Amino acid sequence: MLFLVAALLLLGVVMGTVAHAPLTFTLVAAAVIAAWLGVFALRERYARRRGTSAH
Repeated sequence: MLFLVAALLLLGVVMGTVAHAPLTFTLVAAAVIAAWLGVFALRERYARRRGTSAH
């Protein structure tokens, strides 16, 4: 439960920051995050296909 409260608090802070950031910065940051999530998803998919754990 504490994790959920902390996550929501952090989300509120980040969303507040994004609202005041320039649009170009927001788009670049979104692209970087999307690329990072894509790489993570691909690594997880290939790790599960091999049957080994990444941890």
